[in-house]
Parts: sequence; C-alpha cells; structure tokens
Amino acid sequence: MSQKKRIVIIGGVAGGASAAARARRLSEDAEIVMFERGEYISFANCGLPYHIGGAIKERDRLLVQTPRAMKKRFGIDVRTNTEVIAVDRAAREVVARGPDGAETRERYDALILSPGAEPVRLPIPGAQSKRVFTLRSMTDMDAIKKVVDDERPSRALVIGGGYIGLEMAEALIDRGVNVTLVELEKQVFAPIDPEMAAPLHQQLLMQGVDLKLGTSVTSFRDEGGRLTAQLSSGQTVECELAIMSVGVRPEVNLAREAGLKIGARGGIAVDEHMRTSDERIWAVGDAVGVTDFVGGFETLVPLAGPANRQGRIAADNIFDRPSIYRKTQGTAICKVFDLAVAMTGLSEKVLKRRGMSYDKVYIHPANHAGYYPGATQMSLKLLYDPRDGRILGAQAVGAKGVDKRIDVIAVAIRAGMTVLDLQDLELCYAPPYGSAKDPVNYAGFVASNVFKGDAKLCHTEDVIDPPGNKILLDVRTAGEVEAGTIPGAVNIPIDELRSRLGELPRDKEVLVFCQVGLRGYLACRILSQKGYACRNLSGGYKTYTMVTGVAPLVPEPVTRELKSDTGEKSGRMVRKEEVVSAATRHIDARGLQCPGPIMRLRQELDAMQAGEAVTIISSDPGFARDIGGWCHSTGNELAQMKAEDGATLAKIVKGEIQAAPLTPAAERKKKTIVVFSGDFDRAMAAFIIANGAATMGTEVTMFFTFWGLNLLRRPQPVAVSKTFIERMFAWMMPRGADRTKLSKMNMAGLGTAMIKGIMRQKNVQSLPQLIESARQAGVKLVACTMTMDLMGIKRDELLNGVEEGGVATYLDTAEASRVNLFI
Repeated sequence: MSQKKRIVIIGGVAGGASAAARARRLSEDAEIVMFERGEYISFANCGLPYHIGGAIKERDRLLVQTPRAMKKRFGIDVRTNTEVIAVDRAAREVVARGPDGAETRERYDALILSPGAEPVRLPIPGAQSKRVFTLRSMTDMDAIKKVVDDERPSRALVIGGGYIGLEMAEALIDRGVNVTLVELEKQVFAPIDPEMAAPLHQQLLMQGVDLKLGTSVTSFRDEGGRLTAQLSSGQTVECELAIMSVGVRPEVNLAREAGLKIGARGGIAVDEHMRTSDERIWAVGDAVGVTDFVGGFETLVPLAGPANRQGRIAADNIFDRPSIYRKTQGTAICKVFDLAVAMTGLSEKVLKRRGMSYDKVYIHPANHAGYYPGATQMSLKLLYDPRDGRILGAQAVGAKGVDKRIDVIAVAIRAGMTVLDLQDLELCYAPPYGSAKDPVNYAGFVASNVFKGDAKLCHTEDVIDPPGNKILLDVRTAGEVEAGTIPGAVNIPIDELRSRLGELPRDKEVLVFCQVGLRGYLACRILSQKGYACRNLSGGYKTYTMVTGVAPLVPEPVTRELKSDTGEKSGRMVRKEEVVSAATRHIDARGLQCPGPIMRLRQELDAMQAGEAVTIISSDPGFARDIGGWCHSTGNELAQMKAEDGATLAKIVKGEIQAAPLTPAAERKKKTIVVFSGDFDRAMAAFIIANGAATMGTEVTMFFTFWGLNLLRRPQPVAVSKTFIERMFAWMMPRGADRTKLSKMNMAGLGTAMIKGIMRQKNVQSLPQLIESARQAGVKLVACTMTMDLMGIKRDELLNGVEEGGVATYLDTAEASRVNLFI
C-alpha cells in the first residue's frame, strides 16, 4: 500500500490516540482523521476517581493530549463531539454526524475502530434517575464531582466491587461521604480468587465502607433530591447519589451493523495483526476480543496497556510493517485504601472452569527485610502446571511491594518460565527494598519442592473435618495456639517435635501446619525422614483463616481528616487524633478475636508505668468499637485510633494508678455470675461476659450449680469411686464444656456442630478456650459443693483451679458485687 493514504480512526482515547500518533511517526504524508464523539481525546480515564477523591487536584493533568495540541504536534485532523454512525465498506466511507447535527461522508484507505467499552447500566426501575451515575468520561467525572462539591452528600451507594467500584468507594470516603458498596458476588474484585479477596473485605470495613456482599439493587426511588435503593436482601439504602459500576461491555454496534465478524465473547473479531474480517479495517482496545496468553481461549480484557499496544500494532500493519499482538495476560493492579491487589495470568476459578491441570502454593512474606523498620506482610498465591512446572498465574495482596512481585511473575509467564526458574531469578536486594530471598524466589522454592517431590502439600479443604486416617498437627507455640487453631489439631511445637515423635500415631497421615508454612515444612522434613506420611498446609494457618473467614461486622468510623473540594484539609474529623508521647511498647494482636486483643492489652499495661504509651494493632472487627469504652472504664486514655494496613491501630496511654486506701474493698468493681445452665450457648455468653469484665479490672466470681457443673468437668475419664447411681449420672451428663449442646435448634447435635463451625470460621475462641482464658485472667470458678454431692461429681473430676463453696460463699460474694447475673 502507498504511504500516501487516508487513515480514519474512530475513537480518540487510548488505542485510537496511540494508533494516530504511531501512524504519523511512520508517515508524514498520510492524511489522518480522528473522530471522537465526546469532548475530549486521549484523557487518563483510569485517573477519573482520583480527581473526584482529591488525590489528583488539577483536572488538566488528566488530559494527556488535546485536539489543538494533536493538530499542532502531529498534524492530525481531530474532530470532537462528532459521532460516526455508519461504515460503508463497499465505498470505503464512514458517515459522521457533527455537533450541529449535519452528516458528512469521509473516505478512508484504512479504518481503525477504537470505540471502547460502555458501562453496563442495570435495567432496573428508577435506574435512569439523574442521581444514578456511571463513570467513563471526563463529563461523567465532572457531573459526579459537582454533586460531591456542591451538595456535600451524606451517603453514596456504589454498585459493583470491581476496579471503578473500589476506587470510587475510596474517593468518596476521602471526600467525607459515607459509602454503601453492594456487590452481587460473595467477593469484591472478581478477577482474583475468593480467599485472596478476604483482606480487601477487611480493609473496606475498617475504612468505614458499609459492605454488602451477595446483594443486588432491585430498584431506585427518587424523591426530593434523595434516592432510596431497594436491595435484594429486603433492606433499603437512602443516599444522594449512586455510582453504577457493574462492568463494561464492548461497543460493537457500529462494527456489527457494518457486517464485521463478532467473536464468541461479544468483542470485534481480529487476527494477530489487529485486522478485522475486512482487510481494510482494523480494531483495537476494549471493543476487541483477544486470546488469553496462558489458556489460549478467547476473552475480553478491558485494560489500557493492551489497548495502547494494539493501537501501535494496527498502525504498523497499515504501513506494511509486520507487527503481531502477542495475546493478553490480564496483568492488573488496584488500590484499595491502604492495600494493593494485583494479579497476572489465570486464577484458580478460571483454571477450574476450563478443566485445566494446576497446583497452587501460598506464601505470606514481608515486603522487605523483616529487621528493617516498616516491613509489612503480603499474601501471594502462585498457580502452576504440575506436569511441567509452567507458571499459570499469580495473585498478591498487601500494603507494599505487591506491584513489584506481580510484575516479575508476569514477565516470567511471558518468557515461558517454570517454578524452577523462579528460584534462580537475581532480584535487587537491600533491607529497605527486599530480602535476600525475595518473595518471588520464596514462592519458587516452595513450588519447586512440591514439583520435585521433596515436599507434599495439603490445602484448607483437606484440614476441615479430616477423615479418621489423618491427624492434624499444629507445630506453633502454645501462645500462638491460644490465639486460634484448626479444630481437632494436636499441638507439638516444632522445637519439641523430635523428642515427642512417640505421641504421633504411625498408622495415620499427619497434616502439619504452622502460621504461614515454613515451620510446617521443617516439621514435614523431620517426619518424612522418620517414616511418617505427612503433608504441609500451604500458607499455614493464615491461609486457612483467609479461606474459611467471612466478612466481619462493620466497625465504628476510624480516624480520617477529610478533604474539601479543593483538596485542602477541611478540619472535619471522624475521630479526633491527639499528639502524645512516643509509644514505648507495641502489641501485634492481629488474628486474635474478642476478647483476645483486650486481654493482651491488659497484660501489657499491668507491667507499665502511668503516662507510658502502648500501641496495639488488631484485625478483630469489634476492636474499633470496644477499645474506647474499655479505656473509659479502666481509666486509661485512648490517644489515637486509625486504620493501618487493613487493621485498627490504637495508641493507649496508661492512666494514673490510685493508691489502695482510696478504693475500699466494698467499692471495688465486682461481678458475680451464677451458671445454672449447662447449655452451650448460655455457657458461651457467661464466659464471654466474664472474660470481658476481667479485662476491665473487675473481680469476677462464677458460681456453678446443677447442670452448670458439667462445664467444669475434665473431658477425660477420671478413676474415682462412685455408687451405681452416681455412675449413671456421670454417664448421662456431658463430660466437659466441649460436649455441651445448644438450648435451641440442637437437632440431634447438628445445630451445635453448625454453630461451632461458624465460630471456627470467624476465629472465635471455643468454649474450653474461653474457660481457660477466664481462669488465667483471675476469674474465680466456684463449684457448689452441695450440688456436687447430689450429682456424684468428685473433686478430682474438676478442672485445675476450680474452688469449692456453698450458698454462703455465693451470698457473701453477691452482696459485694455491683452486678449479679443468673445464667
């Protein structure tokens, strides 16, 4: 084809603008005409939410190129506010309608289609309200920002938890707007696997987002400048504006009407040169169907990076410079407040759906050397082909360093590398930036050990209610186990394993786990060389909690200084933040459920002097609500509270300790609980209250009588002398707290099993663990001697630390107590 040709481009953003600039660089003689139906060309549409939120303060910074500049620098005839309404392939002409409504016909030698993708607008009643927005263009951005600037709405509804939905939730929160985010699926950010989305859910809730998963909007009602959204759950949400971000669909109407081939996924069909079914027409960007690099199947991937490369490739081929688009990996990243989530290649969901062979490993390394200040943990999932070790995909979530690792693995996938190759990658290292064994190397080591047969892995689905021929072994420390473990696990710390091998049965496979997988691997090496069959839980207990966990309750708003429409500090604070002396101690209570974090805090404060400060970071969703009341009750000062890396960080200053004479015994806070019931649910309530009260400096006495005595029985049989009636009582009554049943909906034990399963998913302490926590916190456990005698329960059958007493003991304690409960 002659270099002197007329090129017409439909669409002036991303792919279209890239094609136009490349075409001019290749030919000064070509006549290039670009039509854009909107007002702007070549703008940074990925930056739209960040201007609304105030991170990008100057609107003009989003304009990569203007029609005037495009004309001046590249000599391109740019026609904005002009829509191409038809393509006449036979005549090689397009029909364009200008801003005045007049239609013109424009000839082309080569035509490039770059119409992009349009936001999906749900066909629900009321969705056409002027207060329901989508976000695709500068005009959309201006309209949303105007409402936020001028009306200062109190609440916005974001529909959809994809890229735009997550970014808009953050932008609106930054502007002081309360946000409800509704997502039809059980997770946000659908490209990744569910367990990798769990930290995102926690982060959204910690930042004050009202997250509603598995929910849809069924209708809108616009009344008096306010929207009422009806949800599928039966709830309603009142708001001043709604952002519909449920996805995009390729704009192919023009191509379809022109008779061009449309692919199976709905995008314009193109070959590797970006040529359509018409040899004179090329198509690029979000409107085209692409081939997945890893799986080889047709897909749609609306990302700016591929669109720009495709525009360049189309221009090359128009000028007879053979250039090939080498498929799409789907490498992407999204900022979610303090976290980043990124992926490349295929997810486990897609691999399963397409029936492809795969294996997986999880690791939870720090973003840089742990001994250098500021290290934060990330979670990385690596997927590979067990037949040849070829890398199939990766996902990562964390506060820092996520982009670097996913970029490295994306290159490895593009290069056809295997997990064995990841071990040998030489990546830059200095303590502030990485580790001598980078997370990418680490993932390669773990996967290679499995690939070569040096280690065997199990996954969360294998350790939930394992069959009788398997045993769970927790090799963490006793303190870690107290914070939560997998039900049914035996605890032998890794450093004691060699001397305690005799405690493990040789006729069962040992499923080993630690916190993140390393100690479990070491334990498996010991066991396998001693003749045991064993597998290590990939990613350890942390991955187990990510897989089995569910979205926690919404905490109270956290500290945040809001921005005005100009980006300046507005002075509006969700919670006041005060300047205090530097903290002398730090508690990492992440992973502990209520009342665990408060109990850890109380232990630390007991060893501190008045005026000293301690920081505590907790991932427990109730911590943000509880810590203020706890500090008020105990006389300590909550000096600061904020969200950090998906958790709540609080700074507490220890209050003055009053001398004992100023607080007579009769005036000290005391509580008495009579535990009459032996039902599981009532016992849980009693011990949760007791533990909470103990952390607040209250003297707690629990008096157990009749059926409540069974909670104090040892779970193991004890050889004691009993009469026939006493043995019958012992046989009929539950032996220990773990054998109690629900007071309602027990359903022959099914209901009790279900509620215990939910407790495990939510990392709630079991009843035996709560009893032990109460005992260690100084709660007095008193067994009624009269009832013990009636029911034939002997002293040796009770747990260690249980006291005995009669009615006089109870009455004496009750009279001195401010609170007396009967459960």
